[in-house]
Amino acid sequence: MQSLVELYKVKANPPSLADNTGDLDRLRKVITGILKGKSPVVPYSRIAPVAEAFRQSGFNGYAAVIHYPNGPRLVDFYAEAPQFLLGMALDLGTTHLEASLVNLLDGKVLARAAEENAQLEFGTDILARIHFAPTKVNDKSGLDLLHEKVVDSIHKLAADLTGRINQQANEIVALAVSGNTTMAHFFLKQNPHHLCREPYIPVVNAPDPFAAAELGLNLHPAAIIWVMPSIGSYFGGDLISGILASGLDQQEKTCMLIDVGTNAEVVVGNRDWLIACAGAAGPALEGGVARMGMRAGVGAIEHCSIDPETGKLDYQTIGNEPAKGICGSGVIDLVAGLYLARIIDIRGKFRPDQPQAAGRIIEQADGLAYVVVPAEEARGDTPILLSQVDIDALMRSKAAMYSILTTITNQVGVEFRDLHHIYVSGAFGKHISPRQAIVLGMLPDLPLEIYRSLGNSSLTGAQMILTDGETRDRYLEVAAKITYVELNVNQEFMIRFSGSRFIPHTDHTLFPSVPFYVES
Repeated sequence: MQSLVELYKVKANPPSLADNTGDLDRLRKVITGILKGKSPVVPYSRIAPVAEAFRQSGFNGYAAVIHYPNGPRLVDFYAEAPQFLLGMALDLGTTHLEASLVNLLDGKVLARAAEENAQLEFGTDILARIHFAPTKVNDKSGLDLLHEKVVDSIHKLAADLTGRINQQANEIVALAVSGNTTMAHFFLKQNPHHLCREPYIPVVNAPDPFAAAELGLNLHPAAIIWVMPSIGSYFGGDLISGILASGLDQQEKTCMLIDVGTNAEVVVGNRDWLIACAGAAGPALEGGVARMGMRAGVGAIEHCSIDPETGKLDYQTIGNEPAKGICGSGVIDLVAGLYLARIIDIRGKFRPDQPQAAGRIIEQADGLAYVVVPAEEARGDTPILLSQVDIDALMRSKAAMYSILTTITNQVGVEFRDLHHIYVSGAFGKHISPRQAIVLGMLPDLPLEIYRSLGNSSLTGAQMILTDGETRDRYLEVAAKITYVELNVNQEFMIRFSGSRFIPHTDHTLFPSVPFYVES
């Protein structure tokens, strides 16, 4: 393990008439010896504080060195070894930011927290924010406001995390950021205009690490900011983090990684090759399309089951709190249960005359809806419903998901049965029941042991950047190895999408373990 920032014990001879070496030069000479000939750069802004701290400590103590890709930088000096050397890993999500505070001295996670992305004020989705960016509001550009909002959210997280261990945000000496390409542009205050316009080119794919002061972040003045690289407009640093976290690029056998968030992003490969694509299958799966949909949080229905004979529904909420909505995994469980109970047909349409649906189907202005939780059981006295509109949205998303998976494997002549593991990441991967996703025809019909949940791999990858030198050596190699397939212009994807808009599929032989019902 080599942390991104490390402490080195220093014991130097004090200056004398016989040795008039400058304070900083004296310190740098000792560090160069420790680093076996690598002389550290000292940023201009750190010359005075580092030299003063070195002298005040009697020329003995602990030097803080940041390991930039182009060489070490000496940024601070402590008379006594600090209890913590703080790094912050950040998953820069479209709707929420999640972060962990890491002690770089031993790699242990000290705290973890999440914060709603304050950019939601300017649009719930990425495209709305891209269109907002060039507008003007009170002499400020939309891009300035988007940048300010995400920085505000980061500052709140930093204050929250450090406060839990009685430290200050300005003691954070490293921030590793992992997010989709657009969110990275907003964070870096770069123009997102071309991200959504053919040929979908970012301003930068792989920004060099830089100091926090350059972006006005309220961290340690010389803290390093390390932003994970992207491959293109729709394949961001969060996927690079997922590859690192899963070890996909080091696997001998062919595996697949699926990350569902704003988009569904998929990587297939092994240590010799990687191919990737991304498509718009995410929002319905993460609870963003269903009217009662919500992110996987306290009070969200994460799992449910329906007795296929009686229609009795049981559900489980996160935190065992009264239900206030339903997250993506709950929607998948629910719709799969509705199908197996014959309450919806292979097109996803309600069958209100079925006895299993008795008392659960109601008529609304925009069509039929299924009562998941009656008002008297739900938090806020509002019933939790799944409408026909919601199911139609899920059917499109599940069709897109399966089409993405089949298109990308077909590109390299790999069959689903050839896959050693399928890693599923994000909140979607943490809570999803692979079996119910198979019933819907969202995931391939494979033995369940092939599926592996990674949790928040975007955050895990960022943590690895903070604590592991090998990962930092490998991350650009991973990005360079990936072949990216653009689905926006892929005719094969569109054909497969049409065939996937049934439960489980128009070709039910692809899902031999799923019951196929002939409608009467």
